[in-house]
Amino acid sequence: MFSIEHEFDSTVVTLVDEGTAHLQEDISINLFEDCITIEQLDPRTETVQKITLSIAQAEDLAAALDLPEGVYRIAREDE
Repeated sequence: MFSIEHEFDSTVVTLVDEGTAHLQEDISINLFEDCITIEQLDPRTETVQKITLSIAQAEDLAAALDLPEGVYRIAREDE
């Protein structure tokens, strides 16, 4: 299950792990103009862990989901 919310300066996607076994904490993805942050609560330390991706890194990740094993470089329009 997931939700999408539009904030003032970002879009927030929340992913909820559903099922019966080995459930993980919810993940919040904040999409800003210049970066994307991914946040998840670490239940062992009770702190939120945060990862920041550039837009190029996020594009690479999206492309990687559909490619076989290997090393790739995406040709970008601005290069």
